[in-house]
Amino acid sequence: RLLSQHLQISGFAVLFAVLIAVPVGLWLGHLGKGQLAASTVANVGRAVPALGVAAFLFAYLGPSKTNVIITLTLLAIPPLFTNTYVGIRQVDRDVVDAARGMGFSPLRILLRLELPMALPLIFGGLRTAAVSVVATATIAPLVGVQSLGTPLIARGVYGSAGQIGAAIAVALLAIACEVVFALLQRAVTPKGLKLAGDQRHKRRALTLTPTRKVQAP
Repeated sequence: RLLSQHLQISGFAVLFAVLIAVPVGLWLGHLGKGQLAASTVANVGRAVPALGVAAFLFAYLGPSKTNVIITLTLLAIPPLFTNTYVGIRQVDRDVVDAARGMGFSPLRILLRLELPMALPLIFGGLRTAAVSVVATATIAPLVGVQSLGTPLIARGVYGSAGQIGAAIAVALLAIACEVVFALLQRAVTPKGLKLAGDQRHKRRALTLTPTRKVQAP
């Protein structure tokens, strides 16, 4: 029951963060605006404590899932927004100009060119957000909502064995999120980017390989 509640809270938070951060990041990245906003959101996301936000919302919303979901959504937005914006801006401008010269509309450039090339970085932000949300959802019991954090706090009810079990469950859940989203990130990466990355790694390996000097007898 606690695992189901934990996954439900985390899933809604990540979903809402994707619906908010990704479209805004795509739009600003395509327009070439919002660099200050991207850096500000990233810095604020690191600085604001999730527990402080949850306590603030608790004072107005009371003990509810909405409180926790809003808190976790705010936690997940910065990496998603920043990665989406940076992913779009890193697309080669010469390629974008060439597509524009061929008659591509702005929407077609975004959906057919910029978005596919930015997908690996977007999914990297999604992976970071999902792991952070799953790990931070353990604060839910502090504002009256049950999750896998409940045994960590209520030692008198669950005992030390319950605390250890809940800690292991949260750790395994975070690792599972990391692995699943890493595989998804690899799956959505266009083949051309994979080949380019492999070639760069090979060239770097050859550059770093020490050469042996052969001395004349």
